[in-house]
Amino acid sequence: MKLCLGYLLMFMSAITVSGSLHAADLTPLLNSESKPVATQSGWTFTFAPYFWAAGMKGDIAQFGLPEVHVDESFSDIFSDLDFAFMATGEARYDRYSIFGDIIYVKLSEDAHTPRGIVANNIEVTSKTFAGLLGAGYAVIDEPNGHLDLVGGIKVWSVDTNISFNGGLLGGVEGDDSATWVDAVAGVRGNYFFTPHIYLTGWGLVGGGGADIDWDVAAGLGYKFNDRISAIAGYRALGVDYSHDSFVFNVVQQGPILGVAIHF
Repeated sequence: MKLCLGYLLMFMSAITVSGSLHAADLTPLLNSESKPVATQSGWTFTFAPYFWAAGMKGDIAQFGLPEVHVDESFSDIFSDLDFAFMATGEARYDRYSIFGDIIYVKLSEDAHTPRGIVANNIEVTSKTFAGLLGAGYAVIDEPNGHLDLVGGIKVWSVDTNISFNGGLLGGVEGDDSATWVDAVAGVRGNYFFTPHIYLTGWGLVGGGGADIDWDVAAGLGYKFNDRISAIAGYRALGVDYSHDSFVFNVVQQGPILGVAIHF
């Protein structure tokens, strides 16, 4: 078998969220304008798709199996990626902001048994949704940048399906999933060194369904014009969730690339 059943389940659960990927507020990281051009109503809006090449390290457990330690690079995870969507958005008015972030990732893996008696092969599919909705207030709001105090709600949903093909267990399927909600708070901000080059980042921490849920990032951005900007940086995120036999206690980190559209 390519991986033993227990380690295959644990590995797929881990890389699913890692290919998330996690929901974190990337709007400040991708927001290239300290003073964006406002609409007639006074609101400014930003939409920003992004890509996070994160690896994962930690301990996970599903299907009533013992905890397994996972230490995977992004290249290991990427080979099993079926589909991923990551995007964030922000609306600002004066010192106030509303922001959101959505991540959906689907991964799959096949494992073949040595003799095909129990099953010819085992298919594991994992789906992860992570969403953050929050609001902020700029305690510092200057021409060259701003610093926001923020708070929000983060929703996690992780689902793993296993199916056996052929052999004694042919046609048997199993599913294990968990959904939880965390409250998070922290700071976001940016600072322009020049009209085009800026430093930006955030720090969030909280909990609720998870014992702890934290997220920090920093990046260097470039403003092409009033509508388009880009960012390259680094992000680290950790979460510790456990309920019954479902355990997800991991740290994910890696470089991040994104583009922002302002209107």
